[in-house]
Amino acid sequence: MENYCGKRLDGRYEIREIIGVGGMAVVYKAYDNIDDRIVAVKILKEEFLANEEFRRRFKNESKAIAVLSHPNIVKVYDVSFGDRLQYIVMEYVEGITLKEYIEQQKVINWKEAVHFVSQILLALQHAHDKGIVHRDIKPQNIMLLQDGTIKVTDFGIARFSRGDTRTMTEDAIGSVHYISPEQARGELTDDKADIYSVGVVMYEMLTGQLPFQSDNAVSIAIMQLQQEAKPPREINPEIPLGLEQITMRAMQKNPNNRYHSAAEMMLDIDEFKRNPSIKFNYNYFVDNEPTKFVDDATKAIPNAVKQQVAKPDEAQPAPAEEEEEEKEPNKTMPIIFGVIAGVIVIIAIFVGVLLFKNGQKVTVPNFVGLNYNDEIMSNSEYTDNFKFETQSVFSTDVEAGKVIKQTPDADSKVRKGKTIKLEIAYNDQSIQISGIMGLSVSEAEAKLKQSGFQVKTIVSYNKNATPGVVYEIYPSEGSYAEKGSLVTIYVSTDENPNSKNVTQVVGYSKDIAIELLKADGFKVKVTDTDSAEAAGTVVDQSPKGGEAADNGAEVTIYVSTGTPSESTAKITIDLPQTVNSASGTVKVYLGSEAYQTYNDVLLAGGTKTVEVKGKGSTTFTVKINDQTVMTGNIDFTKTPADLSNISKTPYVEKYSVPNVVGMSVSEAVKTLEKAGFTNVAVFDKNNNKISSGTVIEQLPNHDNNTYSKDQKITLTAE
Repeated sequence: MENYCGKRLDGRYEIREIIGVGGMAVVYKAYDNIDDRIVAVKILKEEFLANEEFRRRFKNESKAIAVLSHPNIVKVYDVSFGDRLQYIVMEYVEGITLKEYIEQQKVINWKEAVHFVSQILLALQHAHDKGIVHRDIKPQNIMLLQDGTIKVTDFGIARFSRGDTRTMTEDAIGSVHYISPEQARGELTDDKADIYSVGVVMYEMLTGQLPFQSDNAVSIAIMQLQQEAKPPREINPEIPLGLEQITMRAMQKNPNNRYHSAAEMMLDIDEFKRNPSIKFNYNYFVDNEPTKFVDDATKAIPNAVKQQVAKPDEAQPAPAEEEEEEKEPNKTMPIIFGVIAGVIVIIAIFVGVLLFKNGQKVTVPNFVGLNYNDEIMSNSEYTDNFKFETQSVFSTDVEAGKVIKQTPDADSKVRKGKTIKLEIAYNDQSIQISGIMGLSVSEAEAKLKQSGFQVKTIVSYNKNATPGVVYEIYPSEGSYAEKGSLVTIYVSTDENPNSKNVTQVVGYSKDIAIELLKADGFKVKVTDTDSAEAAGTVVDQSPKGGEAADNGAEVTIYVSTGTPSESTAKITIDLPQTVNSASGTVKVYLGSEAYQTYNDVLLAGGTKTVEVKGKGSTTFTVKINDQTVMTGNIDFTKTPADLSNISKTPYVEKYSVPNVVGMSVSEAVKTLEKAGFTNVAVFDKNNNKISSGTVIEQLPNHDNNTYSKDQKITLTAE
């Protein structure tokens, strides 16, 4: 392995030190003397330059990251794919891996874990929107900066989900502790494979443990396929229930039971952050797709895991992921034999999976002696592979509820979905199930419970059934069942699955809104609109949230440009009828700023309507002769603008005080009353009220001020 420290690549990148070593590449810290910045340069090892598969993987990483631009994804600045040197120039990330942080902390506080996972999901949603599935999400590929920022790295085994149809078995699978079951089986992977890996990462942060642990990769891969992880709260009781539910939903074996997108998972995390005591009503514990396979092809999986785990892994941008480097990587013969063996394994798995999925015959188990309700109908391995038709047969030798006879016999080969006929024993302790078909849900449940049965009600749409009425029952009508056993009734809903309620997406970002609507099967049309809301926020939708629409219908979302729209408001002002002044000045203010002044407005009663234009929301004030007569709010985001919280104050006419000094008291009083004042008092120098004499002083004085008619005028006379 050549050491490039001290060298300059392409006359630009000065290599300074090694910061990471992986199976197929070395990562150096370098200085970019053109853009004057520190970068990370990932260089493919010389021994792999002649290997087309490794060259393809290396190019694939650069292709994947190059189309991405997100604050939580490491940036790619430059690439070079020469015959003698291949490298990728990336953003230099100064921090530690999330794996190192977990090892330091042992258990990460759930609030901090939520903060990290939220950033990972944002990064993945961006990648998924670009058609890129990472396929190797693990703490070693997640960088943690000092300020708590997350950077997702290493897209070396990513694929373009909308254009590349290669299965996981054609590349190195992700670290076996974090891979999804479908990756372990060698199936095609989509966004939900990354969701599973995020769930495992979250599990590890919250508990300090991996969900599946063993001393070899093969065993772990099999656990990923067949075992359920221990609930995190059994390891760490401090974990809130809602967060445990989110983690376990992300880690569901069946991809259909997981979150359908990173955006959908983010919505639940946001709900949890708003209410940490929340409890989600998930129904993911029902395993509709058993992971215990009966096909011989699954025997190839351990070999596939051995083969793929042995392949060189990628280096990390910074710092180095602690991975064991492949022994003697410069020898080509073991690689060649490994590739050949891998191809054989791939073919075996691919053919086996196809045969399994194409409905090949399965072996009928021995049902005789099993309890129909407790051991057969409760076992998804049976109910997913077969249908059942029952007949009650009286028996004193066999326990009520158990199978006496089956058709076809055990060990028969039948196609998946075959109906198995079972004879079920009943005796004097058994109760006949009768008169249930056609009853309403409440009536059926009440009658069965009164007879001593436990009742399970399954509601689903059936176009041939009356909504709210029992159309099917297990055990069947007329059969016998042991008292206390479970009876399942089926009731149709009136909601047509060909239509569904449109998700409410107003208030969400454009990307999340699109993802939510697409996940529900709708087409999405985006229309930009001026709005004071933050740019990229959905401010309206059609059809509205909660309204029914056909599957596949188009939903239009209106996305804010971040620019408030301008609209017009009409303000109607009540004009006073004045005595002394024929006209006045009307001023309109928007916020604290004067918007418009109207001079010489006739003050003779009636109204005056003025138009104002603006953006966003603000307050308004109307003044007549500097008196505030009207206030309120204006919302210019609506057309026409909306007026609210209007308050009016009556206009008070004001008068100038005439100069009455030197007049007789009677003359002065008449002059003041004529000027509009009605509250005049006359006193002598000793402050005694008088009614005659000459005015020697007045208060208020004659000046430029104006006063209301109720203003007290005090005269002093002698």
